Amino acid sequence: MTLGTNAALRTGPVVTLGETMALVSADTAGPLQHCRSMTLGMGGSESNVAIALRRLGTDAAWMGRVGDDSLGDLILRELQAEGVTAIAIRDSEAPTGLMIKERRNSRETKVWYYRNGNAGSRLCPDDIDSALIKSASILHITGITPALSPIARKATFFAIEVAREAGVAVSFDLNYRGRLWRHDEAAPIYRRIIERSDFVFAGEDEAEIVVGPAWGPIELAHRLSELGAGHAVIKRGALGAVAVSAGLEYTQDAIPITPVDTVGAGDGFVAGFLSDFLLGESVSSCLLTAVTVGAHVCLVSGDWEGLPSRSEFAGIESAEPVSR
Repeated sequence: MTLGTNAALRTGPVVTLGETMALVSADTAGPLQHCRSMTLGMGGSESNVAIALRRLGTDAAWMGRVGDDSLGDLILRELQAEGVTAIAIRDSEAPTGLMIKERRNSRETKVWYYRNGNAGSRLCPDDIDSALIKSASILHITGITPALSPIARKATFFAIEVAREAGVAVSFDLNYRGRLWRHDEAAPIYRRIIERSDFVFAGEDEAEIVVGPAWGPIELAHRLSELGAGHAVIKRGALGAVAVSAGLEYTQDAIPITPVDTVGAGDGFVAGFLSDFLLGESVSSCLLTAVTVGAHVCLVSGDWEGLPSRSEFAGIESAEPVSR
């Protein structure tokens, strides 16, 4: 199934699945060993997308595994508070994963992951709520989940096949993680997923893992589209984004900002694009909303806390810092 530029999609939530972890963030910039206070929260690419969608007014659900522990409680509480339908397996034999964010200086952030053997890596096909996917408008996945473990990879492809058989659109964000696998390991898996996807999102370096070097981002988008993606979007950070949709090319500049924390911006970008698409907006509008959401995320510390509602869009370009 390949959707046209303005094709009507099914009604229902956008369903995401993947790993969500507890997040400990340094409260001040500097080497982590000198930080005296930290904040406990949570984050994960797929759950970030779900939260972003809800704040934009789009129904969303998240599926995954968390430990039967207090960190798992935290994750489910946050998702529920954001209005996300959370379908979670509570794993009594594995802990909730943990990541630690170090603000090394005002321009550099490091994230350390403690995920080996955690609950999220144990996601399996039996955990997938097929009925929920069949009721969805879009199934959204990332390249993180199939990299976690062989069983999580099987769960990913099982969810994709459920969606395809039910006529549900599939969205895929490559989201490459070099600490999880090498380029040569990721490339064939990415290709298999792209061939089954309607929306594909990638950074330029990520796209090159699959299609090789190109003269520019538009060519990368065309090559991804040729693999089967009806909508191929290249995320370029401060340079904006480009897309190829139904053979047509689109370019969108970024919104100029001074970033505070760029983690989670790509997830917000994806949610902005998908939310507008479900509203029947043009690809140009989808890209503008995508970069707007991504810019908002960069202005606030945290993976998802800075995600905006639509009513806040105008504020990012306002010259007046105080709203009265």
